[in-house]
Amino acid sequence: MDTSTVIETQGVNLWYGNTQALKDVTIRFPEQTITALIGPSGCGKSTLLRCFNRMNDLIPSCRIEGGISYHGTDMYAPSVDPVHLRKRVGMVFQRPNPFPKSIYDNITYGPRMHGVRDRKTLESIVEESLKKAALWDEVKDRLTASAMGLSGGQQQRLCIARTLAVNPDVILMDEPCSALDPIATAKIESLMQELRSQYTVIIVTHSMQQAARVSDYTGFMYMGELIETGETTKIFENPERELTNNYITGRFG
Repeated sequence: MDTSTVIETQGVNLWYGNTQALKDVTIRFPEQTITALIGPSGCGKSTLLRCFNRMNDLIPSCRIEGGISYHGTDMYAPSVDPVHLRKRVGMVFQRPNPFPKSIYDNITYGPRMHGVRDRKTLESIVEESLKKAALWDEVKDRLTASAMGLSGGQQQRLCIARTLAVNPDVILMDEPCSALDPIATAKIESLMQELRSQYTVIIVTHSMQQAARVSDYTGFMYMGELIETGETTKIFENPERELTNNYITGRFG
């Protein structure tokens, strides 16, 4: 698969205080693909994901070394505005976290923060974002209703729509289905594969089945290290490292 690199890390090390959470991580994420990060709890998957929109900046004890580039630009350069970066690199969290506002206000929150005021433009953003998140047909007649009245799966798709509303380039998903039932999970997985045609998607998942179903590439992490990365079919069917094989086959984790 010959695609350009959107995000790339070179020898990334990260500490929370005296505890090292990432060790010499080098990985690239190709454009318009889905990459899954797998590994046991506490292996550094979510920490690595949070590096890509600089959410670790919000943790005072965090220190990071090594290079992380976004379209070839150092993501941590003094000239890079983290707020603008987070507009380009959106995040969907483990549990649905809609604002206690209407469905409409949830979607328009980001665009308004970035200066969009025209009502017709906002209405267009709402419709387009909800359609992309496969939610429009379910909520188009109740946009003024509270988002808190939606089901868990609908709330998660609303959070995805809210992320899409600010026109990102990359979508980070941290265990996006862990709080959802199998039917809602299937809808989110189907949505991920649709989003791949326009966005670069990076997901953290505990579910190896999910990684195998939806991703083009997989990275296996263990104790802060990236043990192996490659095309998903190769990682699952013919891994190079014994540690990867042991995890995939359920011998630990």
